[in-house]
Amino acid sequence: MRRGMKVLAALGIVFGSLLGHAQTPGAKRNPVTAIDILLEPDATMLRHAEANNARLLKAYPKGFTLDATHRPHITMVQRYVRTADLDKVYAAAGKVLARANVNGMKLEAFKYYYIPSKDIGLAGIVARPTPELLKLQQDVIAAVTPFTVESRDSAAFVITPDDPVIDPFLIEYVSTFVPKASGEHFNPHVTTGVASREYLDKMLTEPFEPFTFSPAGAAVYQLGQFGTAAKKLKEWDLKP
Repeated sequence: MRRGMKVLAALGIVFGSLLGHAQTPGAKRNPVTAIDILLEPDATMLRHAEANNARLLKAYPKGFTLDATHRPHITMVQRYVRTADLDKVYAAAGKVLARANVNGMKLEAFKYYYIPSKDIGLAGIVARPTPELLKLQQDVIAAVTPFTVESRDSAAFVITPDDPVIDPFLIEYVSTFVPKASGEHFNPHVTTGVASREYLDKMLTEPFEPFTFSPAGAAVYQLGQFGTAAKKLKEWDLKP
């Protein structure tokens, strides 16, 4: 786990300075939770993601393994919400998901991609953003918006004694997920691991055999260090 954490820290895309974000009295009186409402992929996507993860680990052993602390998923929205309103968030999002026939969606994985940082990159498998998926994202955003708040505090996240303060980059990223990572900017993907940019550049030139998969479920997680889906708060059984 620590090895994977160090790699992601090196990416510089999620965490940097650990200074200047102490809890405030207001945060204690009015707690806020940083949430990720996400889709959990089916066995087909999991198989491809795990295979790519194993490949990346061979090329870059300092990477991380997909596991309970790096759960494969497709993020729909990340927001700050009032902790006292979490049940209302679950109810609102659950209504949207229940009428969307999420399990019936057919998504096409069509390429690899990575986010570069110096000599390494965070890789993933990208799915095409279908009209149904885009509508679902917008409907979920609309449903939870009444409960969202601004936050600049690490207390909204899952933290540990070793990593007690969330990096300003992630705090800002969650604050601006809507609109910067939604709508026309939505990039649905499943993160698969880390490798050198040289290796990833070669991987991206290889033929990618597209495949179809479906969401197997949906859940709400509290975000943790490195933007991980760190703590499951709610899940829905979306089977017809």
